[in-house]
Amino acid sequence: MMVETTRFGSIQVEDNDIVNFPEGMLGFSKIHQYVLVERVDDSLFLWLQALKKPSVAFPLLEPQIFELNYKVELMDEDRRLLKLNTLNCAKVFAIITIPSDPMKMTANLKAPIVVNLKTRLAKQVILHNIDYPIRKGIFSDLQRHCAAKQRTVFPDSEASAYQAIHISEEFVETNIEENV
Repeated sequence: MMVETTRFGSIQVEDNDIVNFPEGMLGFSKIHQYVLVERVDDSLFLWLQALKKPSVAFPLLEPQIFELNYKVELMDEDRRLLKLNTLNCAKVFAIITIPSDPMKMTANLKAPIVVNLKTRLAKQVILHNIDYPIRKGIFSDLQRHCAAKQRTVFPDSEASAYQAIHISEEFVETNIEENV
């Protein structure tokens, strides 16, 4: 199906690209279906685009980019909702806030997004047992990461094409710990 978005234009989305949030996200409880979107030119950011609300899209990054020892401990009810018997098929993302001054960019490490790559079920979890910040400044960490990988934080061209990411277990490894 073709999905119209405010930020990315038209994007081709297959059924197996759709990520379902049974409970919605914090502040967006009525929006349940999203798709992960990336720039074709291999940009650092991913976007979580709402399917039925063209103007709702959240920039995402893997938290290990700027918090090397980042760990997520899922509560039992989170694992049940996500249908995660084993944690090796999950992916974790931090929601990024990009203000008009990108040097003040922050990541929410307290409430990451966890996606079960097998079922494509997702939840924004709140980490109660670990004291991560809601607004961690990340610009200098991103610059270091990009310099080491020979990438730029913000690509030069805004005219790049975007595409939906096909969700699968091969999407990427995880960094989640079991809840004790």
